[in-house]
Amino acid sequence: MKKILVIHGPNLNMLGIRNKKVYGDITLETIDKMVKQKGKELGIEVETFQSNYEGDIIDKIHIAKDYYDGVIINPGAYTHYSIAIRDALEILDIPIIEVHLTNIYKREEFRQKSVIAPVCTGQICGLGYLGYIMAIESIYEIIIGGGKFYD
Repeated sequence: MKKILVIHGPNLNMLGIRNKKVYGDITLETIDKMVKQKGKELGIEVETFQSNYEGDIIDKIHIAKDYYDGVIINPGAYTHYSIAIRDALEILDIPIIEVHLTNIYKREEFRQKSVIAPVCTGQICGLGYLGYIMAIESIYEIIIGGGKFYD
């Protein structure tokens, strides 16, 4: 069975509590249940992981190299400045999709730049939890359905 790793970065464990006007009421637990259910429907095992610590995220990415067929990552605030996470992702030779609940390009200027995006297969932002579902479906198409992606 193919396996996908979903990585949630800092403060995403506070979804449902944190600034509901921006992030809504949905909790990380709910998102995790939805992505696992979507994976089950597609015949893909989905593992989720959340950390507020950059080193933990990097360690998990290193493990992904040998154990997963695709990665979905919402790096949270690390999106904008973590060259270390970017470099870890760059090592992978599997599909990587960066996901953001909000449209980072409509937010504060400092949130509009992703240092992660250039090493990802694609990016989905601004669609709330649906972005995660779309990312699961997209990776499925790439690894199972023979879908193409473009640099």
